[in-house]
Amino acid sequence: MSNLVRSYTARLDRFLSAALKIKRADIRLLLAQKRVKVDGRVATDISQCVGQFSHISLDGQVLQSDVPRYLMMNKPAGVVSATKDAKNKTVLDLLSPEDRAGLHIPGRLDFNTTGLLLLTNDGHWSRQLSLPERNVAKVYTVTLAQPLDQSYIEAFAAGMYFEYENITTRPVTLEICSDYIAKLQLVEGRYHQIKRMFGRFQNEVVALHRDAIGPLNMDLSLAPGQCRALTPDEVLSLS
Repeated sequence: MSNLVRSYTARLDRFLSAALKIKRADIRLLLAQKRVKVDGRVATDISQCVGQFSHISLDGQVLQSDVPRYLMMNKPAGVVSATKDAKNKTVLDLLSPEDRAGLHIPGRLDFNTTGLLLLTNDGHWSRQLSLPERNVAKVYTVTLAQPLDQSYIEAFAAGMYFEYENITTRPVTLEICSDYIAKLQLVEGRYHQIKRMFGRFQNEVVALHRDAIGPLNMDLSLAPGQCRALTPDEVLSLS
């Protein structure tokens, strides 16, 4: 997974100067004395690039030892997709303090939306995942208050104009599964987009569940609120 470890990079001398609070000119001596190791190897170049997940030590004392973490959660309804909230329980509150440390959320879900949610401490990975040009599709199951018909498929495929933002949504694939249930596939996530699109038909979204992000499907063995680590192949599939 080392090819994913790129969240930030900095010169080794800058990192050591900040971590040890010494002048950058003094870093050369530390390296000449072979006292600094990066990822288990003696560092010799002050301009060596290090990243968020580089293991760095001085005289055996660890200065940085973060490891990349990638999780999927089956988000339950009634929790906020945020790292902290003054009023409501957050998805991170569902984890133990040691498990939640350093995590953030790429691709949030609304308060009452359920399903696949990603958590990571790798900022580069999450930024790449959210780039518009990546066209990463998200799949949702939607339960409606009123029955569906063919006109929904056509309207969603054509895109809808939102006057407030002065934008037209990109085409959305809609598949009618039953009178009141549809599957949607879209590659953008405007503010309350799905609810607003169905709102054009005066049809209330009763329930919304995210099934997949790109090739990654929700692990159906996870109960609401549970999470597990992504496999290396799953991480790479979204990279």
